[in-house]
Amino acid sequence: MSQAAETELARFVRSRRLNAALAWLFVGFLVAVAVGSVVTGGDLVWGGFAAVVAAVTVVPAIAFREPRAMLPWEVVALASLPLVARVLVRGQTIGGVTFTGRVSTYLAVAAIALIVAVELDVFTPVRMNHSFAVFFVVIATMAAAGVWAVVQWLSDLYLGTRLLLNGRPEHVVEAGLMWDFVAATVAGLVAGLLFEYYFRRRADSRERLPEEVAELAELSEAAETDGNSRASEGGESP
Repeated sequence: MSQAAETELARFVRSRRLNAALAWLFVGFLVAVAVGSVVTGGDLVWGGFAAVVAAVTVVPAIAFREPRAMLPWEVVALASLPLVARVLVRGQTIGGVTFTGRVSTYLAVAAIALIVAVELDVFTPVRMNHSFAVFFVVIATMAAAGVWAVVQWLSDLYLGTRLLLNGRPEHVVEAGLMWDFVAATVAGLVAGLLFEYYFRRRADSRERLPEEVAELAELSEAAETDGNSRASEGGESP
């Protein structure tokens, strides 16, 4: 492929309208999964996860009152991947690992952390150095994994599901849960590296925003930087 063709392709992928359209398409899929879970009485826990991801994804559009103020569509696609996997490869296993079980969980918790990190980086004046950016996503993933475990436990108690309390001995459930946390941490590390080396350095996320939204984000960042500089100068003065 020629360099000119690659440039045109890059512009096409980074188009503001196209990015928003693709992001909203995935949001629509998430909403459909959430509604379908409620209507059919299916997997309510994963339906709830779909609703949470959809809600977190549209926060920038609501906050700026601009439908095109959306995350990079790749972020929303990654967040939708666990649900797509549950729809398309339900019950499939590789090496005894079920895609609709643990693997989906690892992807899910890392996706939530990635969404939060990208939203902070793109739409707020928050800036993190390279190592802290990766560390933040890992910690956020571990926190999301803890919340997800509590949600599954409450679902088993009050909704009659068998996500954790499925007849296994207590020590087996606890050991499995600990390995889930370990795997979620690894997934968080991968998500952190993806955030730092793709979404912060190569995806040009702010270039896909409407000009007025990008300007507001930049002004907010500049004001925050100026405020920190003045505070630092004031602290150093005699």
